[in-house]
Amino acid sequence: MVSGTPVKQFVGGAWVEGEGAVVDVVDKFTGDIIASVRCASTAQVDSAVLGARSGFEAVKLEPFERARLLNRVADLILANRQALAETIVAESGVPWKDSDNEVARAAETFRLSAEEARRLVGEVVPIQGAQGQSHRMAFTLRVPRGVVGGVSAFNSPLNMVAHKVAPALGAGNAVVFKPPLVTPLSATRLFELMLEAGVPAELIALVHGDGGTVGQHLVEHPGVDFFTFTGSPPVGKRIRDARGMRPVALELGSIAATIVCADADLKRAAMRCAQSGFRRQGQACTSTQRLFVQREVLETFQALFLAEVAALSVGDPTDPKTDVGPMISEKDAVRAEAWAREAVDQGARILAGGVRQGAVLQPTVLTEVRPTMRVMCEEIFAPVLSIIPFDTLEEAIKQVNATDFGLAAGLFTRDIQKALQSAARLHVGVVHLNDASSSRVDLIPFAGVKDSGVGVEGPKYAMREMTEERLVTVTL
Repeated sequence: MVSGTPVKQFVGGAWVEGEGAVVDVVDKFTGDIIASVRCASTAQVDSAVLGARSGFEAVKLEPFERARLLNRVADLILANRQALAETIVAESGVPWKDSDNEVARAAETFRLSAEEARRLVGEVVPIQGAQGQSHRMAFTLRVPRGVVGGVSAFNSPLNMVAHKVAPALGAGNAVVFKPPLVTPLSATRLFELMLEAGVPAELIALVHGDGGTVGQHLVEHPGVDFFTFTGSPPVGKRIRDARGMRPVALELGSIAATIVCADADLKRAAMRCAQSGFRRQGQACTSTQRLFVQREVLETFQALFLAEVAALSVGDPTDPKTDVGPMISEKDAVRAEAWAREAVDQGARILAGGVRQGAVLQPTVLTEVRPTMRVMCEEIFAPVLSIIPFDTLEEAIKQVNATDFGLAAGLFTRDIQKALQSAARLHVGVVHLNDASSSRVDLIPFAGVKDSGVGVEGPKYAMREMTEERLVTVTL
């Protein structure tokens, strides 16, 4: 991306300049300006939604054609893999190895959506089982909702967009999408590739702007039939309130936890927990923030874990060897550093890290924490992890469940009965047995409970959310 390259909106089937304020996009490691965005006006958001509505009503693609187009997008993503990965590295600070993997995952998300487009069906309803109904049959259809509005978070600027756009198109909808202002480039390039693949211009729109104006106007727009959002719980709750009876899918925050039992494979658990806590700078809603370790193996596990943390390469995200790069901004890194120091002032102890240089915060491990500390009861969204000893699994599960969030949890144990019983008792949407909390595969259903959100992601499941179920009866 050339420094200062202007980023446009795609509205009404054409690339146009925005009509609002100009915002610079910076390289998250160097701080250099790499692009500028002129935000959309509310009138342009209106035009985007109205254009998508017209496109939805005018362009009716057969499921096979939708699948063909989505597969073509996947091909183009992979054909542009290196350039896309470079864009992700620059605008988000995500290290090269994770950015490159994100590009591959985005292609897979489009392929999965293509598969599901060809087999999105209803079901036969056994109406003849009711008394006096033997002369009738019944079945359901899945019908597209219309215009899907979407907003994503900065921490996965390509694949997260794919998880909203590809299922929406695969289900037969039109889409109006707003990426974060701090990471607008990957989404813009993806829309260019969708057009190159042959996706009808009438079915897609891209608007840039801040959440309080452009995002809010899109949320409240009466022409948006379904809204999908990934971001913070406070914003998610405002979206839910603004949408009223209109359906939403909200993938919100968490204070994700992983439990390591005494009978676990401690070496594997240490490796996976270090990756889960610190890859992507801990800026994932499933990043392990609380690590519960059974007391009898605490000393052994802690030594293994700290060795894994020490082995992480920290710094320049363009270096293929880097594991942990800069956070999304120096302001966020300063905040996370302050939270860690606040915990220390309240009695916690730092086992590793705690040092910041600009937006790069060294992977930080805390111990001797208390439940009331901010690092334990609020989502830090940073490379900061706390180790908490426990005596009984019952005690650990209670602590995992003792928050308003419930997105994902991990549990390491060799006891299959213990594992399966715990999976039923952990009040989260996703439980990973013998893996850490941050372990997502794109085809799985991904959803939280409590304040971690409503609705389900994953192409198959998102496409059901993005369609209406219609019952049809036939009298014979």
